[in-house]
Amino acid sequence: MHKTYLKTEFIAGFTTFITMAYALAVVPSILSVTGMLKKALFTSVVLVSMISTFIMGIYAKLPFALAPGIGLCVFFTCTVVLGMGYPWQTSLTAVFIEGLIFIFLPVTNLRIIVAKAIPDNLKKAISVGNNG
Repeated sequence: MHKTYLKTEFIAGFTTFITMAYALAVVPSILSVTGMLKKALFTSVVLVSMISTFIMGIYAKLPFALAPGIGLCVFFTCTVVLGMGYPWQTSLTAVFIEGLIFIFLPVTNLRIIVAKAIPDNLKKAISVGNNG
């Protein structure tokens, strides 16, 4: 166990919160374009960020704060709902099912099988594609 102090932990937590606080305003604004209620979206972002960060700290023992990503929110709103015309309810159901799949994969050995099935060139392209 690392020796730590309450003051250090508080400053670290506050700094982390400040660096990601913009998501509390931006994510609900983006997703509300689909017709979802902005207040409900704000509450969801707060709860998801809080719970996922807590789980990361307790189970993974890593000091990472987690929150919904802006890029995926824009993709969800502009491409899936507005561009493809799917209702936001149907789209959220698809995201929920995808989440269940991604929880299921690490519990089984399927994650390793899927990772090995992806060609190396594609793995490299995916990791580089987010930067440019």
